[in-house]
Amino acid sequence: VLHMLELENGELRVGALHMFVGNNYILSVRRGAQKGFQDVRARSEREPELLERGSGYVLYALMDAVVDRYFPIIQHIESELERIEEQIFANKSARENIEQLYALKQKLTAAKHAVGPLLEALTNLSGTRVPQACVGMQEYFRDISDHLQRLNQTIESVRDTIATAISVNLSMITLQESETMKRLAAYAALIAVPTLIVGVYGMNFDHMPELRWRYGYGAVLTFMAVVDSYIFYRLRKAKWL
Repeated sequence: VLHMLELENGELRVGALHMFVGNNYILSVRRGAQKGFQDVRARSEREPELLERGSGYVLYALMDAVVDRYFPIIQHIESELERIEEQIFANKSARENIEQLYALKQKLTAAKHAVGPLLEALTNLSGTRVPQACVGMQEYFRDISDHLQRLNQTIESVRDTIATAISVNLSMITLQESETMKRLAAYAALIAVPTLIVGVYGMNFDHMPELRWRYGYGAVLTFMAVVDSYIFYRLRKAKWL
């Protein structure tokens, strides 16, 4: 059983190809995948001498076609990952980035599940003990195995990159929240001084001489403006505002 991967409107469709192989026959049943194997049939008709190798060659051709279709899927995931990485550092929506990264991770997991069992099967088919129908085809299967191993390495590399991107995005979220808290603290500091002064003069004490001072009101407002201006200057210099 081979897992088939197809992209449809950006969504990953997972299908299966069931194959039954004997010395003089091969039967394949495709489920959950739209694209057939007309290219394999055309190649076999174009080069009939290859069919002389028997059902083992047809098995090789089908497996090779399935593996070849994996590469565009991984390339699509890599392109999407590059786009999201650019968004992360362009101050785009962090929540949206996380959702897209997890969607890519799910696609990559599906690809990993498709590659793993096939890689094991190809290792067996390229060994010394193979089914009678595949005798003499080990070199062909070894070629597919090499391609699949490189693809598997690429998947591992992309998976590590996605994990790093998720970590960086979470760090960016933390930084954004920190910036927000700094701004709120700065605004609170600007409000605190006038609030304190107004609170003091709002107390109903009998002995507050400056309350009867002719210029008291203007002096207090001026004092609050000067103090707030100084606080604003310090906060702006510290890049809190």
